[in-house]
Amino acid sequence: MQSSIQVGVNGPVVWVRVAGRGSFLESGSLKEFAREMVNRGYREFVFDLEECVMMDSTFMGTMAGMALRLKELGGGHLRVIHCGQRSRDLLSGLGLDQIFEIQADGTTAPECEELTATSGDATGKAEAAKRDQAGTMLEAHEALCQAAPENLTRFKDVLEYLKQDLQHESPAK
Repeated sequence: MQSSIQVGVNGPVVWVRVAGRGSFLESGSLKEFAREMVNRGYREFVFDLEECVMMDSTFMGTMAGMALRLKELGGGHLRVIHCGQRSRDLLSGLGLDQIFEIQADGTTAPECEELTATSGDATGKAEAAKRDQAGTMLEAHEALCQAAPENLTRFKDVLEYLKQDLQHESPAK
């Protein structure tokens, strides 16, 4: 199944529709999109997971980071709709049901456009993209630990690996 993330704005609400897998591959683009929408003043995000078959920890951590940022700003929130039992189990298993609302149903998302990842094929760009991806993964897992401190024992090794990876990848060549 082809994975895609579609995004759109309807009034004061930013919609994110996930089809297929929500993974680390889309997390960087999603994080940048969310940051831009927050900078433009949007404070309500709705994730439609009706067609989502799987989410990895980086993707869920990106969602957690968004929810924590909205909470920090005050007056904002992230809501998950059309959440099937498997996705609910994944989110609840990481304690994310404590920082955003999860519903099995919800309204239909408006027309949305596909969120595209920008990638370069030059070697320097590829190395920068790898470093950006590792940074996104680290931030996402840190957000999971901030959202629910018991996640620290789950992701301690991942966090350590990503920190070491980023130190080795630093452009001090």
